[in-house]
Amino acid sequence: MVERGESADTETWLIHTSPTPRQSWSVLAVAAILLLNFGVLAPFADTPLLPALEGFIPAVEATIFVTCVVTAILLFSYSSIYHSGALLALASGYLYAGLIIIPHAITYPGVFSPRGLFGSGLQSTAWLYIFWHTGFPVAILIYACLKDKPTKKNASQGQLLAPIGYSVAIVLVLVCGLTWLAIAKAEALPWFFSDQGVSSLLYDLDKFNILICVIVASVLWTHRRSVLDHWLIVVALASILELALTGFLNAGRFTFGYYARAAFALVASTLILVLLLAEIARLQAALVRSNSLLHRERNNKIMNLQAMTESIRHEVNQSLTGITLLGTATLKFLHEAPPKLAKAEAAVNQMIASCRNASEIFDNIRELFGKAESVKDRVDVNAAALEVLHALEFDFSRHGIAICVELTPELPSVMAHKGQLQEVITNLAHNAIEAMDQVEDGARILTVRTEPNGKGTIALSVEDTGPGLGADQASEIFEAFFTTKPHGMGLGLAICRMIVEHHGGQLSTSPAEPRGVIFRVVLPQATSPA
Repeated sequence: MVERGESADTETWLIHTSPTPRQSWSVLAVAAILLLNFGVLAPFADTPLLPALEGFIPAVEATIFVTCVVTAILLFSYSSIYHSGALLALASGYLYAGLIIIPHAITYPGVFSPRGLFGSGLQSTAWLYIFWHTGFPVAILIYACLKDKPTKKNASQGQLLAPIGYSVAIVLVLVCGLTWLAIAKAEALPWFFSDQGVSSLLYDLDKFNILICVIVASVLWTHRRSVLDHWLIVVALASILELALTGFLNAGRFTFGYYARAAFALVASTLILVLLLAEIARLQAALVRSNSLLHRERNNKIMNLQAMTESIRHEVNQSLTGITLLGTATLKFLHEAPPKLAKAEAAVNQMIASCRNASEIFDNIRELFGKAESVKDRVDVNAAALEVLHALEFDFSRHGIAICVELTPELPSVMAHKGQLQEVITNLAHNAIEAMDQVEDGARILTVRTEPNGKGTIALSVEDTGPGLGADQASEIFEAFFTTKPHGMGLGLAICRMIVEHHGGQLSTSPAEPRGVIFRVVLPQATSPA
């Protein structure tokens, strides 16, 4: 398992993760199927199955060779990633099983020649079978003993690849040596087959290998931690059932037991490969999801940057435009004879207010798009709306818009950032002005309304008498970069919705009668004491 203090990011693979209930049931189901098949086949183990299929063994052993070698390659790669000696031992075991099956198939009588190639015979094949089924479970046993030991961290690439090279070399030398012993020195080894029949030694060695597999399964069961541990127990079980068909049931060639033994061997060599491929597919899917989230996060950051830039441009331009118009009006009032000093003074005061508003814009936007929480206070929505309407009074007059104010007295306050809330009202009012500029006939009326909304919320509505919105526009009006204006960026209403949602509220739209549109802001009432 992962050592205490190791990053949780490394706990991503079969050697680290405990099985889920579904995975545990899958292991039990496969084990039960193997036992059930063995129980069904055991009474017929020595029953001949004709005609004899001479090509069955080379086909099965070729499949086992491929699956074992591919499994070994994957395990070697994982051992270098996780610096695991246990995985290195397990990979060596699969490589050993895949390589030693080559001389076993070559020497098998009737596969490539009646007595086997290179002067071998049934004696050589039997010994190679014993070597095969001794070395493979021993490698799993070494894995079981090493898997809980701490791994070597911060190793260089050379330090990681060297053990793999040594392991491959040792396996090659071992397989070549055992093959030479089974073929060239067959006479020096105890005989399994003679004129008197089959020696009991063959069955005794099969039972010895069964004992090794039982020990392997017991050690893995006692120290089971990961998904891989559980499936290796099933591999040991498949090997036990394979060997039992020879060691206890004496299944000969071309019997039910003969074919069942090959099937169990195929299961033992394939299970971990299937597990590894499933894990690779899962990690690939996780990688695709991570990349998708990464791209989405990057796009969101770009959109936030664009939105922030556009918001600054939009709000500062509005203030600068207002200051320019007020400055022009002030000069006009001063150049009249006699000068209209009262009006000039009012215009200058509005210019000062616009300058202050422009300086607050940057603070509001920084708090909106920054990571820090905005500082919220109790805000009187009626007072905030009136301040915005007063600041925009010159714009309303210039565009010929009448203001209708319907504010509910003694309305409960809300917990909000006052500057951001006024930013929403200002944006909605400017949108209403631009919408009503498109209407040539009829009155231009902007209605601002506040009222209790029930369930501890209040509502603020901004209603205009513009052309209104189409059904398709109403569904997309709050989406970023969607705009109905020829030169608009489509970020104003998106920012308004962001501000309202940051305050725990909702921003919606509905058609007005007889024409126009109503933007409705719903905010929760302040619950903290004043």
